[in-house]
Amino acid sequence: MTPFIRSMFVVARRDFLAIVATPTFLLFLLAPLFMVGMGLAGGMGASQLADSARGAGRIVVVAEAADVEALQAADRRLRDAFTRREAPPPLEYRIAGPDAPDPLAITREKGTDTYAVMSGELERPRIVERNAEGSSGRYLALLANQVLRDRAAGDVAPVKPRFESIQRGGASIAVQQSMGFGAVFIIFLLTLLLAGQTVSSLAEEKGNKVIEILAAAVPLESVFLGKLLGFLGVAMLFIAFWITMAMGGGLIAAMLSDPATLSAADGAGKAVAALASTPATGWPFFLGIGFVYFILSFLLLGAVFLGVGAQAGTVREIQMLSLPITIFQVGMFSLSTAAASAPGSGLASFAQIFPFSSPLAMAARAATDDAKAVHLLALGWQAIWVALVIFLSVRLFRAGVLSGGGNWKFWRLEKKA
Repeated sequence: MTPFIRSMFVVARRDFLAIVATPTFLLFLLAPLFMVGMGLAGGMGASQLADSARGAGRIVVVAEAADVEALQAADRRLRDAFTRREAPPPLEYRIAGPDAPDPLAITREKGTDTYAVMSGELERPRIVERNAEGSSGRYLALLANQVLRDRAAGDVAPVKPRFESIQRGGASIAVQQSMGFGAVFIIFLLTLLLAGQTVSSLAEEKGNKVIEILAAAVPLESVFLGKLLGFLGVAMLFIAFWITMAMGGGLIAAMLSDPATLSAADGAGKAVAALASTPATGWPFFLGIGFVYFILSFLLLGAVFLGVGAQAGTVREIQMLSLPITIFQVGMFSLSTAAASAPGSGLASFAQIFPFSSPLAMAARAATDDAKAVHLLALGWQAIWVALVIFLSVRLFRAGVLSGGGNWKFWRLEKKA
């Protein structure tokens, strides 16, 4: 191990123990309990996303071109009998023919939920529906019967549709978008909460001149990287603590839900039911890639906090300099939530490319898009920006520490006598 890397790990261990081995660290671990208000705000935002995504559902009719006008007229009359809340989803039309897509292929189209598809002759239509107990398939049967009644100018025998249920795993678009919003919210909250601690530590060390002692003992680059690595270790411990608490709480809740002793089969059945709603990429990949995106987001923001915070000469100046960074990160959160509510849009593409919003937006994409290879490209792109930001922040950190703060030197560094 080279002296540079050894010094980096010494600083990392020092900062890690300086935070963890204190009574106040317990309060830091329990800080999320005091953020219930933010959690409620996140839940309201997820609910709004779910409502907006739910409105994107549809039902589809594959019919002959000569029947489309009659179906449209019947649909308009039937919808007048429903209130706005009870009205069936919007109706789309596809022209029947050799090039017409298969009804099952229509249900698998991305971007919206397809609740039912009707095809074939109106007297004996084939209706493929997502939910066998839903109303969308019955509405399409009623629509076909209404067209036949209009043509006969009177009562006709009711149609005899052949219903088929869609065997489709995973969750609906609305649920997946809610998962994407949850990923954005959690990564943003953890990043802001944990990366912000780097400024507090730096302010304390600049106040008691510890940072100057470290600068005299080891290279400043080792101090910077060691601090970043040490706080990353604190973040890992924080996340591990709350994952353990969540798993323990879930186990206790499952046991208290039934006073009788649960059998292994019952427990497995409940676990399967709980995981029935899955992100598009699956739970293992979604959780794993989300964790990696959190690390990248933490490194980006933590490096910026250390680099800019070193330019201040007093604790008050450090706090003032950290405020614009926090506001900027809130802006990235807003951009990423907007992208999560509109997957595939130009706004979503911009959020996924912009380096400081990319970890958040790509985590949301993992919930709604089953493509996995694109995340490898995104990780490479974000790694380049992490390296660039760390490189620039190291120079800012070195300039700020050597000048004692308050002197914004960047390219020309003063060497200590």
